[in-house]
Amino acid sequence: MRRAHSHFLAEVGTYINRHKNTYKMESGAYGASLAGGAFDFMSFIKQPQTIVRILSWIFSIVVFATITGEGYVNPSHLPDTKCMFNGNDSACGFGVGIGILAFLACVVFIILDAYFPQISNAKERKNIVTGDLVFSGVWTLFWFICFCVLANQWSHTTEVAGIPVDAARAVVAFSFFSIVTWALLTTFAYTRYRQGVNDIDQGYTDPANDYSTPYPSTSAYPPYPTSGPEGYQQSPFTPQNQEHPAPYQPPSY
Repeated sequence: MRRAHSHFLAEVGTYINRHKNTYKMESGAYGASLAGGAFDFMSFIKQPQTIVRILSWIFSIVVFATITGEGYVNPSHLPDTKCMFNGNDSACGFGVGIGILAFLACVVFIILDAYFPQISNAKERKNIVTGDLVFSGVWTLFWFICFCVLANQWSHTTEVAGIPVDAARAVVAFSFFSIVTWALLTTFAYTRYRQGVNDIDQGYTDPANDYSTPYPSTSAYPPYPTSGPEGYQQSPFTPQNQEHPAPYQPPSY
């Protein structure tokens, strides 16, 4: 199991270092391009954050599905089923709860990641990134607690007759893997948050609140001239001495 942990961490580190510069080159507010561009599914799937989030989604399925399907056994001397981790039902319940909530959160954040570039409001982007940062940080801590609890209870399990040993070890292993993936998600969210703060400090203008840009004219006709055209000449019927008119003379009868 230790060899598998080391190999997994090495593969994740290699991939992140390979794609680190690509992730940092994203422009716009909070680590995404400006709104209005077309959605590119292949580019979205290849993003490190998307890949790590999908891995977290898969790991959560493995944890809660394995505990739900094989985590409760019926010992020969007990009438009721018990958790395979030292008979501690709280340990199994905690693992199932953390796994299901992580599964749902991954689905929600994957949808938000796909929709994120279409959001033009910087405040909405900030709220999404902040929520991702807080949730990922909290769930990293929860997965660490879950791993410690399950590993401790499994180490104290003495009677393994009738217990699916491979399933128990898989739950412990994927709980550890989830710590790594959610820690990476926390790092990605923090990077996007810092990038957004730096963009705001450097004078980024929210398109939704930018009223200084003039709207282009939609009229099909040219504007009415306020002054006469070039080369304008005075009417020939206009008297030449308008500035000094002749005195009034009454008609003679």
